[in-house]
Amino acid sequence: MARPRKPTALHVVDGTFRADRQPRKTLTPGAKMPDAPAHVRRDLIAFTEWRRIAREFAGLGMITALDRGPLAAVCVLYGRWVRAENALAKMGERDATTHGLIIRTALGNAIQNPLVGIANRAMLMYVRMCREFGMTPAARAGIEMAPGPTDDETPAGRYF
Repeated sequence: MARPRKPTALHVVDGTFRADRQPRKTLTPGAKMPDAPAHVRRDLIAFTEWRRIAREFAGLGMITALDRGPLAAVCVLYGRWVRAENALAKMGERDATTHGLIIRTALGNAIQNPLVGIANRAMLMYVRMCREFGMTPAARAGIEMAPGPTDDETPAGRYF
């Protein structure tokens, strides 16, 4: 996997900023936000994340109907991560020693709680998918935005 681009702000701080190496691509605002898929609407946590992200993208005008599936994946992964973390927190309340991170098998062996693996994997996949949408500082380093719509023209108001 290629190394992620360093954000421009860090280049400036490090003194390694060079204007000739900045991205030349631009995104043109003005895309219409798609509706959330049914399986995302049924999951309150995933749908809340959909609305949060959708507001941002609709305000920037940088999402289309083609992004519906990948954006749904981001939201479902977020919901899975939050649910696993909430379940671990509940188990941790009852277990002051390991805080729910270690459980005992039927034979009495101590193993890592499977919820830890679920939470870690969902978090990892969520962050990877967020990079695809430019939702991390390093991912945004490679994006230049064309001037966006004014507040009167923004498509976000039509959806929320």
